[in-house]
Amino acid sequence: MGLMIIFSLIVIFAAIGVIRSLRSKNLLGFVFAAGTFLVLGWFTFMTIWKHGFPTAH
Repeated sequence: MGLMIIFSLIVIFAAIGVIRSLRSKNLLGFVFAAGTFLVLGWFTFMTIWKHGFPTAH
């Protein structure tokens, strides 16, 4: 489940990238950041929803 933590960090950085690319009017940056945010964000959300947040063993 460490992969979900890494994907969550990537989703947070992608959200920041969406905001920065909109601010600077960078269309290609927006497309890649939004795609990353949507795809990995959905994957991360559904994995945490179905399997729960990772716990320490």
